[in-house]
Amino acid sequence: MSGLQSWAKVLPQLVAVAAGRAPADLVIRGAKVVSVHSREVMEGWDVAVIAGRFAYVGPDASHCIGAATNVVDAGGRYLIPGLCDGHMHIESGMLIPAEFAAAVIPHGTTTMFTDPHEIANVLGLDGVRMMHDEAMAQPINIFTQMPSCAPSAPGLETTGYEITPEDVAEAMHWPGIIGLGEMMNYPGVAHGDPKMLAEIAATMDAGKTVGGHFASPVLDNAFHAYVAGGPADDHEGTREADAIARVRQGMRAMLRLGSAWYDVESQITAITEKGLDPRGFILCTDDCHSGTLVNEGHMNRALRHAIACGADPLVALQMATINTATHFGLEREVGSITPGRRADMILTSDLSALPIEVVFARGVKVAEGGRLLVNCPHYDWPDRARQTVNMQALEHTAFTVHAPEGANTATARVIGVVENQAPTKALTFDLQVQDGRVMPDQAQDVAQIALVERHQATGKVVNGFVSGFGYRGKMALASTVAHDSHHMIVVGTCRKMMAAAANRLHEVGGGITLWAEGEERALVPLPIAGLMSDRPAVEVAAAAERLMQAMADTGCTLNNAYMQHSLLALVVIPEIRISDLGIVDVTRFEITDLLVSE
Repeated sequence: MSGLQSWAKVLPQLVAVAAGRAPADLVIRGAKVVSVHSREVMEGWDVAVIAGRFAYVGPDASHCIGAATNVVDAGGRYLIPGLCDGHMHIESGMLIPAEFAAAVIPHGTTTMFTDPHEIANVLGLDGVRMMHDEAMAQPINIFTQMPSCAPSAPGLETTGYEITPEDVAEAMHWPGIIGLGEMMNYPGVAHGDPKMLAEIAATMDAGKTVGGHFASPVLDNAFHAYVAGGPADDHEGTREADAIARVRQGMRAMLRLGSAWYDVESQITAITEKGLDPRGFILCTDDCHSGTLVNEGHMNRALRHAIACGADPLVALQMATINTATHFGLEREVGSITPGRRADMILTSDLSALPIEVVFARGVKVAEGGRLLVNCPHYDWPDRARQTVNMQALEHTAFTVHAPEGANTATARVIGVVENQAPTKALTFDLQVQDGRVMPDQAQDVAQIALVERHQATGKVVNGFVSGFGYRGKMALASTVAHDSHHMIVVGTCRKMMAAAANRLHEVGGGITLWAEGEERALVPLPIAGLMSDRPAVEVAAAAERLMQAMADTGCTLNNAYMQHSLLALVVIPEIRISDLGIVDVTRFEITDLLVSE
């Protein structure tokens, strides 16, 4: 990674500085150094840094100071390790890796374990390589997990590209690849699918970590079979019982606080009330959009939340540092303030409120007082990454749900949105028929949803219904962010607005747009793979804020409702979704009819 020397070069320097035979580059004096190994606070300790790594951590580093040493007085503040995000998707921030890094560095995040499976669905291994290469150039540590499931559920969706076991085996040799991304095809693993097991085997043969994703609430033999297949962690738990079940099987329970996922409070009681060993627990964000990053924070937000939920601050800090590093086999590299580790650290005056006052990464001051102090270099994104919305212009008739001949009403399967959670509910509603068309029903809070194919320009549109957004008037929201296949999701109350929104995203090359009463009310351009912007996070967040306001103006009151919108095609999380192949029953993993037969 950028800025790090080989061990052959750095070890003699570390030893010489610690022994007092050579001066350090940086010494921080008079800090309350937090040891996440022993869960202690050492008052008045010093740390010395050379070549981006800690050389000395102890009560007095005066022997490490030379004429050119940068000496920083901590003023009695706490010195804690830089924060680690154990599972996340950069694309969910609507930002390229460089701009995501620029957004989170001032919040104290210095290490991220990222799964770029969003871009993998659009651009395949080529897209993963682009994300990996930009990540490697950043001033903080961004480790890449090779995506495992593109498509996430074979036979239930069609992606722009497929990831193969051969792709996984190739990527395991890249310098920044830390393991396999979340194995979402949990039925495939539980049933011994050869492709899924081959991907896991390639990862384990390389001595790397397999990410998990068991989204079912049913912890039966399928769960045990899944664990036996190799996944080493899971972030899909929503209940205390989920967290307990995972750690009892030797998995790490990853508790997430993202923009729309609030799964920490319900699970951290496994530690705070049941007294389980906290080493088995990790904090992560999974999905954070740019508005959350700019206005609320990143891992510092998750850490504060865990403390507010009753966790001891030092235990919570372990869950955001050393536990994460150990899980990925990087305990000797990151996650603690100890000799030999990368000098990633934060000065803060309070362990609970956690103001992020100064951030160092690899011994360089990268942020202070919320201000970024370093450059985060961009990759030269090629045209093939910017021209990914391949579709035909659509007429409003493409968004028609045809009723059975002669029917006055029709019973439809409807996707029910659940606020602040990834699962949906499988609902049914009786809907009116007009001119042979099954109609949405604002009185019952039922809007239309459509999945527009955008990878191969097939012209295919799959229509359905969704409930829970509360939309009023004639409106439509369209997005080329459509986890995980990333076609285009359009939700609306008016077919003409749905067509206008879809065609607008074709015109701008991807993003999110809201149309109401005949005009565009908000647009978030996402030209990179239809998923990300290469503009600064503050600009993207401002555009996202205008989008959220436009959604509210059309009646939507859900918290972070756009995140719910973007997940409506995620065919690996129960109970019901939409894909380019139809309406998907995710409890049975099969395509089902939109309309219920009499």
